[in-house]
Amino acid sequence: MAEPDEIMTRIGRGIELRTLGEREAARTLFAEVWAEIGPEGDALHRCALAHSMADVQDDPREELRWDLLALDAADSVTDDRVHEAGVAGSVRGFYPSLHLNLGEVYRKLGDAEKAMDHLVLGGAAVDALGDDGYGRMITGGLDALATRLGQLKR
Repeated sequence: MAEPDEIMTRIGRGIELRTLGEREAARTLFAEVWAEIGPEGDALHRCALAHSMADVQDDPREELRWDLLALDAADSVTDDRVHEAGVAGSVRGFYPSLHLNLGEVYRKLGDAEKAMDHLVLGGAAVDALGDDGYGRMITGGLDALATRLGQLKR
């Protein structure tokens, strides 16, 4: 059995902090981890960290910057690396959430065209999600984004 991935464990702790409403503590922990792994580090770590760091930003422009870093890193993650880290599913399953977050931040920034582009890309990848709580949360988020954008549901 593989040893737990220490970086993923720390990212998970940051997510717990965010969930508990401790955004500043989460942001600090994520910044410390980012300083260790850096922009050229393991793509899975960069993707997970940037995706989570975006969620604790107060400025939508910073949120966008982190969301774009997460998407860029995801393009370099392999399914073998995902499985090695003990993450369920495939890399393709990352994209609905990544595009949902990008669509939402572009909506916040007033760029409906880019928001719609990411809504479409996220919807195109939902078949990679399981029929579970997480999958329903992401598809529900995409549906809510579509509604906010004044569009019909997928």
